[in-house]
Amino acid sequence: MEQKNQDKHIQELLLLQRVAQKINSILDLDILLEEIVGDVAETFGYSRSGVLFIDNEANELEIVAVRGWTINYHVKGDRFKIGKFGMIGHTAAIGETYYAPDVTIDPYYQVSENSTRSEVDIPLKINGELIGIFDIQHQEANAFSPGRIKLLESLAHHIEIAIENARLFQKERLEKERMQSELKDARAIQFNLFPKESPIIPGFNLKGVCLPCLEVGGDWYDFFPLDNGKLGIVLADVSGKGMGAALLMSSTRSLLRLVANLHTGRRAQTLSPGKVLKKLNEILLTDFPSTRFVTMIYALLDPEERTIIFSSAGHTDPLFVNLPETNFVSKTDGLPLGITGSDYSEHKIKFTPGCKFVLYSDGVTEAMNTFEEEFGNDRLEKHFSVSSASIQSIINEVNNFSQGKQQSDDITVVIIGAE
Repeated sequence: MEQKNQDKHIQELLLLQRVAQKINSILDLDILLEEIVGDVAETFGYSRSGVLFIDNEANELEIVAVRGWTINYHVKGDRFKIGKFGMIGHTAAIGETYYAPDVTIDPYYQVSENSTRSEVDIPLKINGELIGIFDIQHQEANAFSPGRIKLLESLAHHIEIAIENARLFQKERLEKERMQSELKDARAIQFNLFPKESPIIPGFNLKGVCLPCLEVGGDWYDFFPLDNGKLGIVLADVSGKGMGAALLMSSTRSLLRLVANLHTGRRAQTLSPGKVLKKLNEILLTDFPSTRFVTMIYALLDPEERTIIFSSAGHTDPLFVNLPETNFVSKTDGLPLGITGSDYSEHKIKFTPGCKFVLYSDGVTEAMNTFEEEFGNDRLEKHFSVSSASIQSIINEVNNFSQGKQQSDDITVVIIGAE
């Protein structure tokens, strides 16, 4: 007899261990609860067990996991009024464990199975708030000793932890799905801000591409027509990554277009790049967060004169390709936008057939390989020392150089080629 009791005690401890392990390994609440009630029935030989959750709005209990009931009585999804139906309703009302050694004489018992003779109902609570009931029934009278009820209350505590963990996991999963959906929408919106197609300018070939390292980013480029047949061209990089940078990118894009289309004097002359950046900087100084800034190159292409005038706000130096020469153009001064007041000098370049003017973000030159080496200016310059170099070829070379290393910054390239 003593050996039998020891074996039973070991079985009970193993049950608690299995339940604890499942709590750590199974985060699907429906599956977890079904396995727990099944384990209870098998380990103790109880005819039936179940877990019910509270619906506070309806003041009802709903069966969410069940083992052992026949289909003629109660099934998953059945509901019962708190305080009005049976022992489970009474237990939910008082918030304390309730035990009926003989259900046939218990004042609260309602028949759920004809074979049930004893039943214990244990409240499930999280942070003191009642969330449900753990119900266990047996076909023999007085089947639950005080020690067994204590054990079942310990098991109920494990169930409470399981429910809390599963609900937190589900909440995090839903939040993650919501964020992914919002990022997907934001990505679609951001890509709609990029030029749908390259402008057709006689005598020139213009191309641009932007590859965010996350779903959205702070890099962008733009082409937009201005007065007298000129074309505004911009490539910029908002500090930071992700949604914050993307929002600032969108507002800066709108402000730039607004400022670039302002006119001065009676002839409505288009503002020069230096004046556009200066005016834009003055606006951003009042609107931008103190920890954010924008580097930018803004240029005016004049197809008739075959010239481009540009100003830089702390951006990477553009590359001018006039084979066999390639040179980084660093003849403009100006601080990044949104930091402090600044003036922006201008530089003018004359195009001849075959020339290329290459704008790029630091995601190109600062791309790293697995040895923590940067792609750098030298590789960029060397790449464009051949006439066949293009946007796609430089993107391919940067990717090959990175050797599969995760992109850590947005990559943006714009090429203005003269025919």
